[in-house]
Amino acid sequence: MLIKIYPENPAHRHIRTVVEALNNGQIVIFPTDTVYAMGCDLFYHKTFQKIQQIRGQEKAKNNFSIIVKDLSMLSEYTLPIDNNIFRLMKKNLPGPFTFILNANSKVPKLFQSKKRTLGVRIPDNRILMAIVEELGHPLVTTSIHDEDEVVEYITDPGLIYEKYGQMVDIVIDGGYGDNEASTVVDCTSGEPMIVRQEKGILLD
Repeated sequence: MLIKIYPENPAHRHIRTVVEALNNGQIVIFPTDTVYAMGCDLFYHKTFQKIQQIRGQEKAKNNFSIIVKDLSMLSEYTLPIDNNIFRLMKKNLPGPFTFILNANSKVPKLFQSKKRTLGVRIPDNRILMAIVEELGHPLVTTSIHDEDEVVEYITDPGLIYEKYGQMVDIVIDGGYGDNEASTVVDCTSGEPMIVRQEKGILLD
């Protein structure tokens, strides 16, 4: 299913349709403030495994993050966050950043792995934030990649639907996406370190 949702004013009926799909363990492709991404409800591990199969085990192994509505949603999934890191995140989110944090004991169980860190995003995208707010808990997400070596990410939702429409349940057309991913900031040592500089300039 391809659903057009306008980012300036997302229609609640469309947001409800997407959330109902997520609640039923379905896969959704959605826009972010960077590239388009594929995701599912955090609590549906079988769906998460299906996404891994779609993307390929090797590519998908370490590239999953969670999308949260706000920083208060993080306390259930991470170890206590240092005050300086918290201030840094608060200053830069919502925005095109992925912060890598130390996960608590819930995360390995949720991912059924030995995962001890967690990538966290709060994208500056009204469609996605409306979905997470309606859902009430995080999404698991991974970026949509293009097989083209020059153009790494697919930006046209129509082309995304052509490629993935038979593999996923919903593709959201929220307009053209970016071709630049989020900047990744590793905060697991207590000192923030940029490990991938992409879209966005980190304010300290």
